Amino acid sequence: MGRKHSPHGCGFHIRTAGCPFRRRSAGVSLSAHETEPKPIHATAISFENKGVLLTGSSGSGKSALAIELIARGALLIADDMVDIRPGPEGWPHLFGTGRMAGIIEARGLGLVRVPNVTHAPLAAIVEMDQRETARLPSPREKIVLGQPIPLLGCLDTAHFPAFLVCYLRGGRVTVSPDD
Repeated sequence: MGRKHSPHGCGFHIRTAGCPFRRRSAGVSLSAHETEPKPIHATAISFENKGVLLTGSSGSGKSALAIELIARGALLIADDMVDIRPGPEGWPHLFGTGRMAGIIEARGLGLVRVPNVTHAPLAAIVEMDQRETARLPSPREKIVLGQPIPLLGCLDTAHFPAFLVCYLRGGRVTVSPDD
């Protein structure tokens, strides 16, 4: 069995409020030559210094999943607007835009201050609008600043935040049919 490092993440049935400020779509497509911050409509967390970018439309559950992960020890990087730019070693890093650092929107409660960090290396992208239905999905990736980043779909289960924490701690095991 081969083990490949790649953090997971995605949503569940809770809906959250979206961002009224749109500068770039939630889709991530940055070339290796882009070095200027490109704010996108997304939420980002760091778990054990592994950055997870939660993308999706308004109300898709980005903030709700982030709050679930923060309750399990993650740190907020940014809610609603995220910059992606190279870190010191050239790997893509997630940064907040400086606006409302450490604050996340909790639907029905309002704005809440949470533990936060300024940035983290990008380890996975979770597409909240892409529901994963396969029992053992094939690994997918997205190229961000020239680097392959694991791309995960959402799971419609209350256990998804716990699955994501386990994935971030242990990585993904890939098994070939011959194993």
